[in-house]
Amino acid sequence: MEITYASPSFSDLRAMPSSATAARPVRIIPLQHPTATTSSPQPNAAFSRWTAKLRRMTWLEWIEFFLPCLRWIRIYNWREYFQVDLMAGITVGVMLVPQSMSYAKLAGLQPIYGLYSGFVPLFVYAIFGSSRQLAVGPVALVSLLVSNVLGSIADSSTELYTELAILLSLMVGIMECIMGLLRLGWLIRFISHSVISGFTTASAIVIGLSQAKYFLGYDIDGSSKIIPVVKSIIAGADKFSWPPFVMGSIMLAILLVMKHLGKSRKYLRFLRAAGPLTAVVLGTTFAKIFHPSSISLVGDIPQGLPKFSVPKSFEYAQSLIPTALLITGVAILESVGIAKALAAKNGYELDSNQELFGLGVSNVLGSFFSAYPTTGSFSRSAVNHESGAKSGVSGIVSGIIMTCALLFLTPLFEYIPQCTLAAIVISAVIGLVDYDEAIFLWRVDKKDFLLWTITSTTTLFLGIEIGVLVGVGVSLAFVIHESANPHIAVLGRLPGTTVYRNVKQYPEAYTYNGIVIVRVDAPIYFANTSYIKDRLREYEVDVDRSKRRGPEVERIYFVILEMARKSCLPCAQRGICCIVHVFNYLS
Repeated sequence: MEITYASPSFSDLRAMPSSATAARPVRIIPLQHPTATTSSPQPNAAFSRWTAKLRRMTWLEWIEFFLPCLRWIRIYNWREYFQVDLMAGITVGVMLVPQSMSYAKLAGLQPIYGLYSGFVPLFVYAIFGSSRQLAVGPVALVSLLVSNVLGSIADSSTELYTELAILLSLMVGIMECIMGLLRLGWLIRFISHSVISGFTTASAIVIGLSQAKYFLGYDIDGSSKIIPVVKSIIAGADKFSWPPFVMGSIMLAILLVMKHLGKSRKYLRFLRAAGPLTAVVLGTTFAKIFHPSSISLVGDIPQGLPKFSVPKSFEYAQSLIPTALLITGVAILESVGIAKALAAKNGYELDSNQELFGLGVSNVLGSFFSAYPTTGSFSRSAVNHESGAKSGVSGIVSGIIMTCALLFLTPLFEYIPQCTLAAIVISAVIGLVDYDEAIFLWRVDKKDFLLWTITSTTTLFLGIEIGVLVGVGVSLAFVIHESANPHIAVLGRLPGTTVYRNVKQYPEAYTYNGIVIVRVDAPIYFANTSYIKDRLREYEVDVDRSKRRGPEVERIYFVILEMARKSCLPCAQRGICCIVHVFNYLS
């Protein structure tokens, strides 16, 4: 019988008799122990790769880096693309005009500032933004955040309130530019989809209730918490007015029907974008003809383009930093997520850091023309994509529509009923109530459902800022828990192969009596070594059948560790050095 020997050292192999190796050639590979330079990765390796990439860039790539619009301009087919871009831009522009005024009212600002926010940022983003379908401008969630924080600092009817909103746009833009230039967009990966869904659902409910005052005909307390709003609605029930409620309900019904028809029937998809304009036209016509005294109107709106001015009230900048960070986070979650999804559908790649820089520049330059914080809109971006937009030309066309509205149509806007603008906001945020996601998470993953519930509940009852902090904190706690308690699989050999797989996933896999093969499905570091040691020590004694973790044998004599590549953090190499590190950890 032939016996094969394995020697741990190079010298022992050379000392073997020549007769043992005469039958076949033996290739001797000396054992190389990890050195200080190979066992620990350089902390600035990623930064070095990035700087090396920048040094290799040509002058054309540098221009495209700062002006991403050149990427689609160079390949733009005017004969094929311009017509669809023109129609998409007109569609989104028609949708943006009434929405921008509605969202400005939600932010506690005059409607003209919503129009300003939909003017300059559109042209700037078309130049510096990397997405070809994203539609930027005022959005409901950011408007609610602006109203929530500024309402505690100044009265919405004062000039200071407007100055702070414009200053907030500058701060948000600077933060987005810094995050984009430092390539910090990866930080948002630690916020799970459950947190985003729960946060937007609760925010949509709060936004809808905040617009109830225009339906009911009396003022209610503005708050980002649901209990004070509901109490205020109940307390003022004796001031209820029928005319604005009936008119607002009719407009909301029209909007919802047109949105449903636009989604369910492809040949009627133009109705989805035409809904807000239709409601504004009907409401304005009614108010112009009948002059109802019980229905409040928008009032006088200045005509003309915004003038260049530097944001003021910098003494309040420190108190606005938390809100600016929160709005920046919302921009990353909403805009970058939508932009990447649309880029994948249209067959081009999108850099999230470049996208952040484009959004930041649009906010910074927009603040010099009286715009409050803007970001990508889910609804308008979807309409832009469905309308066939191919490039940023559609955004430029939408900006031209907004320019025409500022120059020629503002005298007509003063007759728009307030309840009509409220109906536009409510119809827009109804789609953000993502209860289907909660049902799905309940069926699939109870942990994610718990995260969704915690985030939505705290946002509803404790406010938006606390809701976001709690949601992100719990999400990070789950990440840390998963990292500190990694999955450990017992492996078995698949019949007829030399492949080893998890015995729970492959019940037909063979296991060996007295031997257990264990795979740790996570990098080994200080936080999870205690858990891994406890799990491995279960195999050193008699198997505890109550835990049902190990194979069905009476006693384990050998434990084999399957070490995957990069499974231990101090060493990125594979092989014996990894096993050495593991036993150092476990000792």
